[in-house]
Amino acid sequence: MDTKPKDKCAVFGIISGDDVFNSIYYGLYAMQHRGQESAGIATYTGRINIHRDMGLVSDVFKNTYFSGNSGIGHVRYSTTGESSSRNAQPLLINYSMGSFAIAHNGNITNTSELKYLLEHRGSIFTTTTDTEIIAQLIAQEHIKNSILPQEIQLLIIKF
Repeated sequence: MDTKPKDKCAVFGIISGDDVFNSIYYGLYAMQHRGQESAGIATYTGRINIHRDMGLVSDVFKNTYFSGNSGIGHVRYSTTGESSSRNAQPLLINYSMGSFAIAHNGNITNTSELKYLLEHRGSIFTTTTDTEIIAQLIAQEHIKNSILPQEIQLLIIKF
């Protein structure tokens, strides 16, 4: 059994006056060594455009392009949650106040407690990754306060 911590993945984000898809693609390609399990990109053009799947960056985005002046990308190496396409990131979160895409690199140490709390508040989870827990907390904070704190707005980057 491997007892080494699994701490790989990579996130990449850009805001620009130009389309960002190719820059995110090449950024993820350069960081492919950080995660070879799955890859995904989300951009914003007045709506969120997203594509994610299992595999290497070059395979996941073969014949794929969409525009947008801001976007995020992710390559994954499973740390929390199973290795499956539903856990590929960025995740698209739809809730009563809108939607956003989120990508996360790291681990939450109290995942079970937070998930239990959120489920009892009505959250429904569609993945087994801790990134969805972060997303649910952001959505609930937005619903509760009608506005997102500035720190969260910066993280979402126009999504």
